[in-house]
Formats: sequence, C-alpha cells, structure tokens
Amino acid sequence: MAEAKGSAENGQPVVTDVKPPPERLYGRQRGHPLRPRQERLLDETLPRMRFPLERAADPASVFGHQPEQIWFEVGFGGGEHVLAQTNAHPEVGYIASEVFHNGLCSLLSRLVPVGEEATAPVPDMLRLWDDDARQVLNVLPDACLDRLFLMFPDPWPKARHAKRRFVHPQNVALAARVLKPGAVWRVASDDPTYQAWVQEVMAAQNYFEAPAPVLTRPEGWFPTRYEAKAIAAGRQPMYWTFTRR
Repeated sequence: MAEAKGSAENGQPVVTDVKPPPERLYGRQRGHPLRPRQERLLDETLPRMRFPLERAADPASVFGHQPEQIWFEVGFGGGEHVLAQTNAHPEVGYIASEVFHNGLCSLLSRLVPVGEEATAPVPDMLRLWDDDARQVLNVLPDACLDRLFLMFPDPWPKARHAKRRFVHPQNVALAARVLKPGAVWRVASDDPTYQAWVQEVMAAQNYFEAPAPVLTRPEGWFPTRYEAKAIAAGRQPMYWTFTRR
C-alpha cells in the first residue's frame, strides 16, 4: 500500500494520502437484461419497501412496529444474508442497501409471489435502499444503529480504486457516528487485497476495537453465496468483528 501514516488525533483515522470517496462507490447497476417479473419487482414491490429518506431523523418510525434494535447492511448481494438475519431476529428493524438490480430482484422475488408484485404484503421490519448506502447513513441521527454489516464487498482490487471501497477512513468515521457505543460492525472478505486493506485502515483508527480476524465463520453469522463461491475456489475468507468504543 502506498498510504503514509501519521498520528491519530481525536479518533481520526491516520491513513493519509487516500483519495476521498467518490460521489458513488459502485459502478454499473444492471447486469444482464431483466425479465418481465424482475421489472415488476423493481417497479411495484421495491417502492413499497424503500427506506423513506424524509423520515431518517426517526428511523424507528419507518418500521411496522417499534424495533428493539436497528441494523444496517451495506451491499446485500443476493439477499440471503438479509433473509437469514430478519428471519432469526424479527424484533429488529433492518435496513438493507444494494444498488445492483439483479441482487435487488433476487431478494424481492423471495418476498412476494409471482403475479402479486403490487399487492402482496411485504415484511414490515425490513426496508431497502437501492442506491449508495451512504445516502442513508449520512442522514441518520448519531448513535442510532446497533449493528452494521459489510459482507463480502466488491474488492475494487486495483490501487486506483481504493477510494471506492466502503472500508475507507472517511466511511469508518461515518460508521462510527451512526453506531451506538458497544455496537458491532461485522466485515467479511475473501479477497487478499481487501483483507490487507481492512487490516491497514482499521489499525489506523481509534473509533473501534479492532481485533484480528478469525478464519472460521463465527456463530450467529449466516452464510452467503459469495462465501460459498470463495471457499469452493480455494480462497480463505476472513471475518472481523469491530466494536464501537
């Protein structure tokens, strides 16, 4: 890594000479052309589940009933982790972000039957965001989240793309602002470049307790398709648990 390090002040990360994140962290939003069912999910189901930014000052109010905690997932991929967490923790208000239309459709297709995209009930404790997760995180109040997830993010492996990684000094500060003291940020990655980057960035900040990762998925963590693909390909996932100081 080319980043120089200075000294930490007031909890600020000390990885320097890193370009600020761009206006958006992602590239394309759509892969192969969508089928009619997928188009209906985006047009008819997603709007009924979209997180309302205008109510972000009181995030608990966006759910069907008062949540015991509020959790946030950045980039949920195919949605299997979202489903597992929400099924295991029905008392939690869950906000899940994903920009890629195919991933959104993968989750939405499991939530409503075919032909009922506009009418079937949707989960009242799950809200989705189909753009950059930071748009929601930036407007949430301080210390409102109990848990944050970043599960197998796009590694952006080239050095010039480091600014697009969600684990970035500015985003670490953002995560720290919205997480309660004692709240947990879970990160998992199978990409060696991203793994080294996480280690470097999190070693250079004072917001979170940042122990070394473990190599076996901890109890209470749910599998994802990306983890399965990584293991099948012979890559070693790492799992971090960062705790807000």
